[in-house]
Amino acid sequence: MTLQQELRMTRKFSSPEEELNLNLQRTVGLLSRPMLRYLKAHGLSPAQYNILRILRGQADGRLPCRQIGLRMVTREPDVTRLLDRLEKDGLVDRVRSDTDRRVVLISITAAARKLLAELDEPMRQIHRDSLGHLTRAEIREMNRLLVKARQPLLEGEDNE
Repeated sequence: MTLQQELRMTRKFSSPEEELNLNLQRTVGLLSRPMLRYLKAHGLSPAQYNILRILRGQADGRLPCRQIGLRMVTREPDVTRLLDRLEKDGLVDRVRSDTDRRVVLISITAAARKLLAELDEPMRQIHRDSLGHLTRAEIREMNRLLVKARQPLLEGEDNE
């Protein structure tokens, strides 16, 4: 089934680029559903989950707020609000930097590490269930094309 049929469109797309962009949005929306439901059942949004994974990936488990924002899969306008909620839930701590008191470092808690350990395998399974019908070669090619599509859009993004 084509995207035009899925969306029950009666007119053609204005350009191949429009069709591709809408196709990407539709696919992300469908692929996200199982993950959204699973994370919601564990009291997390995808952005909060992303923050916890970023912090867990740090050798010392802590980063300044700005660095977290730059590393997120999708840019969030209010990382501070997300961190407030994670702190309230006991999943992150805030501490001032010893070297620069203006910098607040966010650190992951033991409770968050435990939660992530419980979520790891089910999340891997969600990804396998969502995309397991593709061959490894198709997955590699899709990844290559998505990186290529993003490249011009990334220039200057760190300055935003």
